[in-house]
Amino acid sequence: MIVFPNAKINLGLNIIEKRSDGFHNLETVFYPVKGLFDALEIIEIEGFGNFEMSFSGNEIPGESSDNICKKAYDLISKSYPLKSIKVHLHKHIPIGAGLGGGSSDAAFFIKLLNEKLQLNLSFGELHYYAKQLGSDCSFFINNKPSYATGKGDQMEQININLSGKFIFLVYPNIFISTPEAYSRISHSQKSKDLENRIQRPIKEWKDTIFNDFENSIFDKYPLLETIKNEFYKQGAVYASMSGSGSAMFGIFENEPKNIFERENYFISITEL
Repeated sequence: MIVFPNAKINLGLNIIEKRSDGFHNLETVFYPVKGLFDALEIIEIEGFGNFEMSFSGNEIPGESSDNICKKAYDLISKSYPLKSIKVHLHKHIPIGAGLGGGSSDAAFFIKLLNEKLQLNLSFGELHYYAKQLGSDCSFFINNKPSYATGKGDQMEQININLSGKFIFLVYPNIFISTPEAYSRISHSQKSKDLENRIQRPIKEWKDTIFNDFENSIFDKYPLLETIKNEFYKQGAVYASMSGSGSAMFGIFENEPKNIFERENYFISITEL
C-alpha cells in the first residue's frame, strides 16, 4: 500500500511573541501543494513490534531509527499492539526547506498505518498523535487550507481556493536552521490580522501579506530576495518564502517558464 505525502507552503507568517516554554506564538496559513510529494509504502510482515525502514531519493541525514515515521510507530505502539512492518520512503521534497516534508511523511504514515493495520483510530486520535510529532504535522491529517495559530498547531480550515493557478518553487540549497531563523526575527504584533487579509483578492497579497522571517534572512542570504524579485518580474501575482526557508515560491495565473534551469537548484512547477 503506497501513499504520496505532499508538501505545503505558508501564505503569510507573523511571529507574535515568544512563549514561556521557549516556542513562539505565530499565525500563518498552510496551503497544500499536492503536485510535489514523497512516496511512502508499508508492507506487513510476520510478528509484532518490529519496524524496518529503507530509503531512496534525496539523502536523509541521521539514523533510520531517528526517522519521524519510526517515532510515530513507537508512539502509537504505546497504546496499541502493532504488527511488524517494513516501510520504504522515497524522498523527493527537499529537506529543511520550509515545505513540511517530514511532517507530511509522519501524518501520512499515521493514516496509512491506521488503514493498513485496521487500528480504527478516530479522527481526533489521528490529530492527537500527529501533534506530538511536530507543530504542523496535524495539518496533513486534513490536508486542506488552514489558518494556524499558537505554535502553528492550533488550526481551523479556511476558505481559500488557488485551483487552476501554478506554483513555481525554488529551493537554492541554502540550509537555514529553525533556531537560526527565530534568533534573527522581531515580533510583528499582527495577531488575527492575517485571517482577514488572506480573504482579499490575491492581487492585493503582495502589499498586505508577509513572512516575518524574510527581512532578516534576506539580509544574510540576498540570493533569496533575488529569486523573489525574479518571480515578480516573470509575472507572479504573489511571491514569498515558505516557513523559515529557504524554499521560495511564486504563484502565477499561467504556467511560468523555468528561468533558473541552468542553476543547481531544486525546481518544481506544478498546478495548485
